[in-house]
Amino acid sequence: MPGTVVAQIGLWSHAFAAVAFGGLALWQLIRARTSLQQTVLAGAYGATGCWAMMIAAEGPETPIALFAENVRNLAWLAFMMMLLRRGAGDRRRHFAVLSIYGVLALVLGAQTAMDLLPRFFEGSPRIVETFFFAGMMMRLMVAIGALVLVHNLYTAAAPEARWGIRLPMIALAAMWAYDLNYYTLAWLTHDRSVDLAAMRGVIMLLLAPLFLMASRRNDRWKLQLSRTVAFQSLSLMAIGGYLIAMVIVTRAVELIGGDYTRMAQVTILFGMAVTALLLFPSGRMRAWLRVKIAKHFFQHRYDYRTEWLRFTDTLGQPGDDSAPLDQRVIKAIADIAESPGGVLLRVEAGQGLAAVTRWNWRTVEPPAQAAGLELIAHLQQTGRILDCDALRADPAAEEARLLPEWIHADPRAWAAVPLIHFDRLAGVVLLERPRIDRKLDWEDFDLLRVAGRQAASYLAEARGQEALSEAQRFDEFNRRFAFIMHDIKNLVSQLSLLARNAERHADNPAFRADMIATLNNSAGKMTDMLARLSRHGRGRVEEPRPVAIGSIVEGVAAAKRAQRPILTDSRTDIVALADPARLEQALGHIVQNAIDASAAGEPVAISIERRLTEVELAVVDHGAGMSAEFIRSRLFRPFASTKEGGFGIGAYEARSLVIAMGGRLEVESREGEGSRFLIILPLPVPGTEAARMRA
Repeated sequence: MPGTVVAQIGLWSHAFAAVAFGGLALWQLIRARTSLQQTVLAGAYGATGCWAMMIAAEGPETPIALFAENVRNLAWLAFMMMLLRRGAGDRRRHFAVLSIYGVLALVLGAQTAMDLLPRFFEGSPRIVETFFFAGMMMRLMVAIGALVLVHNLYTAAAPEARWGIRLPMIALAAMWAYDLNYYTLAWLTHDRSVDLAAMRGVIMLLLAPLFLMASRRNDRWKLQLSRTVAFQSLSLMAIGGYLIAMVIVTRAVELIGGDYTRMAQVTILFGMAVTALLLFPSGRMRAWLRVKIAKHFFQHRYDYRTEWLRFTDTLGQPGDDSAPLDQRVIKAIADIAESPGGVLLRVEAGQGLAAVTRWNWRTVEPPAQAAGLELIAHLQQTGRILDCDALRADPAAEEARLLPEWIHADPRAWAAVPLIHFDRLAGVVLLERPRIDRKLDWEDFDLLRVAGRQAASYLAEARGQEALSEAQRFDEFNRRFAFIMHDIKNLVSQLSLLARNAERHADNPAFRADMIATLNNSAGKMTDMLARLSRHGRGRVEEPRPVAIGSIVEGVAAAKRAQRPILTDSRTDIVALADPARLEQALGHIVQNAIDASAAGEPVAISIERRLTEVELAVVDHGAGMSAEFIRSRLFRPFASTKEGGFGIGAYEARSLVIAMGGRLEVESREGEGSRFLIILPLPVPGTEAARMRA
């Protein structure tokens, strides 16, 4: 009874599948019109429907049903090949994968013969059994090859086109995956499973809606085959062929028989396994396969898009854990030619080429001066890739004479790639010989020349950044030195005035006390200037904190009164956020500028006011004043001054110091009337130390 139920399921499921696929074929023919691809798809639907009908009518093991299955597989392979041929690229580009379709078509033809031959040898069970296993092997080969092609056809599609072929590829993968399991069990059990054969109809009936939705979703699929797909396809087919060959050989030994059958089988399997383990993982074997595939299946040696993406990714690899740029340059160029290593030689001014770094090439030992100036001049002028093998073969050539002796003597030296940046040689990458030795051709020269120019731009940018960083360090030193010179000028003026007054007031005890205080103050300022001039020194810079402004104003005024009368605001209750040292220095510059701009005996006034959330510290003089144009374009620029012999640093440094404290510096001035400088600082946040200071 269970067998009868299964048989009925197989009968009716195949019958309904025949109707479903027959309907799909008619519907596709109506839509096809003049489209060859849609016509081939309709033929695949029709062949599938005929196969299902033959199984329902004659049974799964009859010759007509087996023949119909071969036609079905061939029709679907033809449809997949039509999709492939619509992809972009030349015919040689597709030959690698199209050849697999040809092999499967031949296998299907041989399989048809294997299905028919047993009828002529019904009296020889051993021969019939041999034909049975050979047929199973061929069906397994077709299922494996078809699944490989489905996978690679989907991965070859452009990302934006995959949504259109996803459903038919899923349906075909399911169909051939079921066949693979079905025939694997038949080969293992030496007989076809009736239950699994019946369920094939159910599977096909379930797949019919997928094909329907796929046909409605999209009828124009565009693919693009890559070299990676070709390489993977051939690799997978080679692995599949290896497994099938292993099964056939061991089965043949078993059929031949003999006393040592089992030992022979084990020996053959062990030998084939060892051979596969030695060959397939080998980098040399993979390199050989790539060379042969590029030579025989493709018009060009390189997939330029892939090579350029890999090249730029290697050069621009970010992160602190990435290799240094010099090594990345070598690797990026070496990967193009599949060279295992290389050396970067950099131009040293007036000395020639010097070895900078190496990548993976441990045996090479360049001398301190790797090449002379003549080779640099030649490479700058010609930009040629030097083929070391060709130059060794022709020692009389000019380039062979320019090539250093250590490169001639090292047989691993293969090619020298100049790195040209704006007609100047930035360096040379010497490549190690590839695993599979070959001659350089025009494609190598063109691609390596362009890659060398691109790598040279990266090196030039890096060298420029290094030079800029060094120049910035010198600029910082020069800026500090300019500030120091300005401060020294002020101190010299103050000490000169002190020396002149000492001749007249040396006997005055009050003057002597004031002189000692002035000298101590000057010594402290000089010590601070030396600290600021030091590369690592920071002087007495502090973070802004609540400070009583009045005490700082009084200190600056006291130091300057020896030169000019200074009028100050006596308020001591106003507190602002500031760094005392920076505020004292900035205020000193502004007061000194006011003194220098004023007439002899003309006082300078300093006042303090609180405005909402800010404190205004004003320095007012009635001197020469400044024009609006000078204030706008020159006042706060270094080395611009209205004073004879002035450095033009004071206002620039004062504003820099005020901004560093979180404040700002504003100026009001008119020519002939004087100037008003405002140092504006923020008030402390309520509840901080400022409140305690006011209390």
